[in-house]
Amino acid sequence: METTSVSVSVESTRRRRHTTTASTAAVLLVLLCCSLLQSPAAALASGSGNPSSYVVYLGGHPPRDDGVSPEVASRMAADSHYDLLGAVLGDREKAREAIFYSYTKHINGFAANLEPRHAAEIASEPLTADRTLSHDDLSNMHDLYIFSTLKCISGYPGVVSVFPNRGRKLHTTRTWEFMGLERAGDVPQWSAWEKARYGEDTIIGNLDSGVWPESKSFDDGEMGPIPDDWKGICQNDHDRTFQCNSKLIGARYFNKGWAEASRLPLDDALNTPRDENGHGTHTLSTAGGAAVRGAGALGYGVGTARGGSPRARVAAYRVCFRPVNGSECFDADVLSAFEAAIADGVHVISASVGGDANDYLYDAVAIGSLHAVKAGIAVVCSASNNGPDLGTVTNVAPWILTVAASSVDREFSALAVFNHTRVEGMSLSERWLHGEGFYPIIAGEEATAPGSKPKDAELCLMGSLDPEKVRGKIVVCLRGIAMRVLKGEAVRHAGGAAMILVNDEASGDDIYPDPHVLPAVHISYANGLALWAYIKSTKVATGFVVKGRTILGMRPVPVMAAFSSQGPNTVNPEILKPDITAPGVNVIAAWSGATSPTERSFDKRRVAFNMLSGTSMSCPHVSGIAGLIKTLHPDWSPSAIKSAIMTSATELDVERKPIQNSSHAPATPFSYGAGHVFPSRALDPGLVYDMTIVDYLDFLCALGYNATAMEDFNKGSFVCPSTHMSLHDLNYPSITAHGLRPGTTTMVRRRLKNVGPPGTYRVAVVREPEGVHVSVTPAMLVFREAGEEKEFDVNFTVRDPAPPAGYAFGAIVWSDGSHQVRSPLVVKTTQ
Repeated sequence: METTSVSVSVESTRRRRHTTTASTAAVLLVLLCCSLLQSPAAALASGSGNPSSYVVYLGGHPPRDDGVSPEVASRMAADSHYDLLGAVLGDREKAREAIFYSYTKHINGFAANLEPRHAAEIASEPLTADRTLSHDDLSNMHDLYIFSTLKCISGYPGVVSVFPNRGRKLHTTRTWEFMGLERAGDVPQWSAWEKARYGEDTIIGNLDSGVWPESKSFDDGEMGPIPDDWKGICQNDHDRTFQCNSKLIGARYFNKGWAEASRLPLDDALNTPRDENGHGTHTLSTAGGAAVRGAGALGYGVGTARGGSPRARVAAYRVCFRPVNGSECFDADVLSAFEAAIADGVHVISASVGGDANDYLYDAVAIGSLHAVKAGIAVVCSASNNGPDLGTVTNVAPWILTVAASSVDREFSALAVFNHTRVEGMSLSERWLHGEGFYPIIAGEEATAPGSKPKDAELCLMGSLDPEKVRGKIVVCLRGIAMRVLKGEAVRHAGGAAMILVNDEASGDDIYPDPHVLPAVHISYANGLALWAYIKSTKVATGFVVKGRTILGMRPVPVMAAFSSQGPNTVNPEILKPDITAPGVNVIAAWSGATSPTERSFDKRRVAFNMLSGTSMSCPHVSGIAGLIKTLHPDWSPSAIKSAIMTSATELDVERKPIQNSSHAPATPFSYGAGHVFPSRALDPGLVYDMTIVDYLDFLCALGYNATAMEDFNKGSFVCPSTHMSLHDLNYPSITAHGLRPGTTTMVRRRLKNVGPPGTYRVAVVREPEGVHVSVTPAMLVFREAGEEKEFDVNFTVRDPAPPAGYAFGAIVWSDGSHQVRSPLVVKTTQ
């Protein structure tokens, strides 16, 4: 269960515009002054008096040209943190004891154990006689918001934000062939892998649960010497068996935030980058694992496993550990890992972690990734697994490449046989029923153990089944409450021969292949109704479970995964999120030798490769593709890499039909962003929507973040513009127009950079949002050299005098005949 932020959202204030009247602003001022008692400072103070861990973010570090060494500069930064906190606590030594991380390289700040009142004191700016609001303040809601978020206080200058050390959740053989990089296990000359030299010497850093270094996916083979500009380490001070090589060139662990949140001692298994749960090994090998032939999951999907950048160097940053109240990764550790990865010299950061979407300067992933992008590092994150509900996407900062999850054309089919019917389901079970005779079938609720509830037995919860009733039988279990594999263990523990897992009505057709510990098959709700009807209609129900098999060429594909989180972006609806979709269903990749394929202690099996689903799996696919682009175009900015991936994507499936959602209806950009990633096109996009750190800081200024905070981030080299940009005009590869009214025209501006040969591009509005006319000026752009940039405007006119309030979608494409530069359009009309 994800933890809840204690900071109070001021999103509704942020989105109001300069049209607010002075009288309205005066009323809002009263509300705002009340909210200042709860957000952010008093909200921090409202907790119990017991110390908790917090992150104090101070922006960036000033550039140094005084000859001071990095080591001395780092010590000076840490001393300044002790001084600041010492002034709050009244004792510098207490400050040294309280601080467990000092961010001293690229990120400026610290993490410390603080009483809520001390955290509130650092975060607050009391309204005093020497800080009054003028009439100009009252007449401008934007300035009012600036006041509400001002964090720099008399006596404690430079504090940008203070937020709790919140917890976050952890959000292949066939996938690369599905995306066109290989064919029948071989790599053709025209493959994106060949063109981009397999991601050679790009360094991919993975923020996750660590890595199993002995996996064949991290064999260095003929990798050659480690690049000279690598500055990382192999942190094995508590685990001498952990060894890096020329493939896995670095590994670190960051557990202090977890330790403070859990209040548990750190044993040797926590003081190592070694992966305990398999997640980090799986994601890192997906992004940059070496080729391993004969890889498969429990005998299924056997083929050659590779990462997206098979010849990349990889580094593991362990920030996720054993769950604490449902969270494995904590903000203080995540921020420390970002700082280390930046300093170590990675080129791409992959982070399959996330929490609730939050104000950017109260979000460790957003803060860390902004510093990484400033350093020229592309950051790719998972969109989260809270779908299919709308507005659930996380990691929504515009400088992050946010990845949704969809299917590939492979399934792992098994059969449930009963009443002269063969019902298709899914399974990864290794064990199967023997013989040709049928087995008795019993519904879980009919096998309720003495003292248990029939509802618990229906769900096959551990201990709820009567061994006398289920021994040697196939048990039918309803999905829900407990993990699917735990239900299989409950049946096995009671002596059952096999399990048929049936979806509840809410789960519908959403079935999964799981590595059960007994013969098992997962079937849909509709097929389950037929099975239950049969059981009730006969005195002795019988059936069989047929061994699963790998099936290729499934249609339609890709289909959006039901779990994949969707837009709209709840922090900034002006920015479409997610950005892209990639394979995230039934992905086979390397696994940790420290855990079983079910990740449960009752399962004693160990495997070299395992299958997982989630946006955690789709994220490293895109990280690997970003690595290919970085190898081929080392001078491209993170924004150019993101643009190349987005504008080359496709919104069509393999049969050239619109991508569907899990309900078999056409999906929208809220599901897949710009579309499904298309690696070969991404290497040569023709044009890109490029941005620098200044564009992002201008955007934050327009959002209402105060000028002091922005100056603190860039330490004196940036000043917010006197006239703020329109949020719609951030040079993003997708185009959103929010709050359109009948009879009005809204103009959105974009800028394209030529990264290909000279050419003439013409634009086509390939689909207009319903009820909205779209025009683009100019309709032709002529580029005479590489690096040349041209602007264009997109005009949205609401034609319907009474448009339905809601979102509509379209697209424009720029083309020179060989490149297709596609941008999705998202509009929201209001009455």
